[in-house]
Amino acid sequence: MWRNIASNAVTFMVVALFLLGGVIVWGKGEYVRTGPLEVAICVEVPRGGNMKRVSNVLADQGAVSSAMIMRLGADYSAKADDLKFGSYLIDSGSSMEEIVDTVTKGQSTCGTQVVYRIGINRMSVLVRELDPATNRYVEKAQFNPAEDDVPAIYATTKAKAGTLFRVAMAEGVTSWQVVESLKGMDVLEGEVAEVPAEGALGPDSYEVTQGDSRADVLARMEATQQRWIAEAWAARDRSVPVNSPEELLILASLIEKETGVARERRQVASVFVNRLNLGMKLQTDPTVIYGITKGEGILGRGLRRSELRAETPWNTYVIPALPPTPIANPGRASLMAAGDPDDTPYIFFVADGTGGHAFAVTLDEHNANVAKWRKIEADKKAAEGN
Repeated sequence: MWRNIASNAVTFMVVALFLLGGVIVWGKGEYVRTGPLEVAICVEVPRGGNMKRVSNVLADQGAVSSAMIMRLGADYSAKADDLKFGSYLIDSGSSMEEIVDTVTKGQSTCGTQVVYRIGINRMSVLVRELDPATNRYVEKAQFNPAEDDVPAIYATTKAKAGTLFRVAMAEGVTSWQVVESLKGMDVLEGEVAEVPAEGALGPDSYEVTQGDSRADVLARMEATQQRWIAEAWAARDRSVPVNSPEELLILASLIEKETGVARERRQVASVFVNRLNLGMKLQTDPTVIYGITKGEGILGRGLRRSELRAETPWNTYVIPALPPTPIANPGRASLMAAGDPDDTPYIFFVADGTGGHAFAVTLDEHNANVAKWRKIEADKKAAEGN
């Protein structure tokens, strides 16, 4: 009898293990297969949230077939405790595995955003909301806090749980402009002891939270720029006539201020490098402007002949070399262009009326390009006068 009982027990255990193995295989398959969600949604992970709450919300919204399997999969992959606060876009058909990856990476991609844009001419605030169905942001309001009335939606959006805040710094702004803009952002706190060195801040988009200190945001910007400078310096063409990362940064700032056209950066860099190699003055207007404004505000007018002849440390119509400091904060692309310019014979360029530049090898070619540009300017003024 005992032999039969033992035999039956073994048989039961084998069947149970077989069934358990089948359940595990089935569960793994459910975890990685295409999910049931038909239309993209935004899911919010609250501060202090846990995987149980998030999985239940997703199950209620039809994004996952089983909250329990999602939790088990997150446990098995050691991600259950890695939830990050934020609002996340869950695409249609996302598997539970993909959803767990999304909500644990911490890169918020959904919901309402307030973006503080630090631009060349002004700081603006953009309130926008992502439409999950189209994966496009819908603008709700945009204003300049220094000039415009603050719309009511800004205050309500700022107070709304889950709203994301970003500081978007444009390439070519000065350090003074960045500091003044940060002072105007009411989600940030604290004083700024001093304006960072020109060129020390990395133009990028930075996620912030209400109550962050202005000094901490500036520190993140400086860390970004230092990383980009190091990358550009390590990857540079050793024939480029710059002797230090600081000189590379200065050259990149001239490139940044001369062109906003991506495809031109290396061409503009080649002109400056060719002039440096030939011992020619760089003769770039933005350096003259910086010598007048020191980066504090916009000149707002054309340069006078007397200013082109004035001796300032930055006037490259006078000094036969790079200026002593950067004249703005260049972006990563301009830093890379400074270290790896195109190989061209160009030593001149002038605006061509399309937003780009006409390049030339000889002075005669350049003078012809200048004549075309002056005609474009004259025709524009005449049209504005009519």
